[in-house]
Amino acid sequence: MKTIFEPFRIKMTESLKVTTAAERQYKLKAAHNNVFLLDAEDCMIDLLTDSGTGAMSDRQWAAMMMGDESYAGSRSWKRFETTIGEITGMPYIFPTHQGRAAERLLALTRVSAGDIIPNNSHFDTTRANMEFAKAAALDLPCVEAQRLHSDFPFKGNIDLARLEEYIGNEHERIPFAMITVTNNTGGGQPVSMQNIRETKEILKRHHIPLVIDACRFAENAYFIKTREEGYADKSLTEIASEMFSYADAATMSLKKDGLVNIGGFFVCRDEQWAEDFRNALILQEGFPTYGGLAGRDLEAISVGLREALQLEYQQYRHATIEYMSRKLVDLQIPIVRPSGGHAVFLNASDFVRHIPAVQLPGIAVVNALYREGGVRSVELGTLMFGRTGQVAAQELVRLAFPRRVYTQSHFDYLIEVIEEVWKQRHKLKGFRIVKQAPFLRHFSAWLEEL
Repeated sequence: MKTIFEPFRIKMTESLKVTTAAERQYKLKAAHNNVFLLDAEDCMIDLLTDSGTGAMSDRQWAAMMMGDESYAGSRSWKRFETTIGEITGMPYIFPTHQGRAAERLLALTRVSAGDIIPNNSHFDTTRANMEFAKAAALDLPCVEAQRLHSDFPFKGNIDLARLEEYIGNEHERIPFAMITVTNNTGGGQPVSMQNIRETKEILKRHHIPLVIDACRFAENAYFIKTREEGYADKSLTEIASEMFSYADAATMSLKKDGLVNIGGFFVCRDEQWAEDFRNALILQEGFPTYGGLAGRDLEAISVGLREALQLEYQQYRHATIEYMSRKLVDLQIPIVRPSGGHAVFLNASDFVRHIPAVQLPGIAVVNALYREGGVRSVELGTLMFGRTGQVAAQELVRLAFPRRVYTQSHFDYLIEVIEEVWKQRHKLKGFRIVKQAPFLRHFSAWLEEL
């Protein structure tokens, strides 16, 4: 059949609060024009993030009832350890309460002031943790990543030539390099297995470890299976295991491809890295067999990681994203192409060409989507990644799809909202920052329409 349907049935529903345009205008003004400061109940379609916002399966809920809440060495920990060990092949496994905790402890134990951390593209919390440690978070996206409307299949790749160049000039300042799969900052774009393999070969010659930011590793595995030669007949688990085989360590927010609402991990191969991380973990997160999580969370994660690697689930998820992308392309609405793994990304620079980057065009689009249809999205542009007096390389608006939450009619409604904002785009105005924090300013900034 041509129709790919949701590989699940709905057993429980959650009511949505339907608001009027006047109510949304009032709410947005009260939130200082920052959708992060809105109450969730006032967002009819909430696509702010796919992190921890998904729906768990009946098997996950059943597993939670088996949670062993022993402080040390629980049965739930053993299941967690076994599952992650089988997928990653890493001997040292540590739970954390979420991904940024793993990033923070990695930076605390391995990063010094003046270091350089190359990556295909750091996402916001990764960058913030490295910069808080007074290191430089260096983005090295491939050349194709800048061509937002091209159909190059692996725009998440790291630029190997530039990586080699930086290593040649700054070898002593690089404690490790990273690859983020999929590349969220660049439009949720995947990284090819060849690129991961060649990155490892470069780093190995210079004795530099490779750390994978694995938040969406299962989605990246699906792209490799469907787009890269030689992987069509491999399972997603086999592909994921090969990806991790090239890494010396990995961090992960399990709130993405762990299909849970909270959780993260750090895994590594080096005994000294593990010892340093373990000591920091005990101080800041908890005993190493629970790491800030309840036993029931560990159980849900163990099931969720397996479900994320089911081919039928990934086929359904990507079909939904591709459906919406095709509709927007047909309407000539500028988006990042090809479709990303977890979201559709609007190209705000082309969406509102009359608004310069310094006036936050992404915020103009984000706020217009909320006012028009109660849709909450997020800006990935100068507010999130810029600095005072500097603009970001790209101005994007991400519509991140929570996993197993919204139905076909929700996406059809979303397309209508975007189309209506597109028709009125010439009326949109820019914004300026009134108040901001020194790190991760987009979470709490106050904004004013110009």
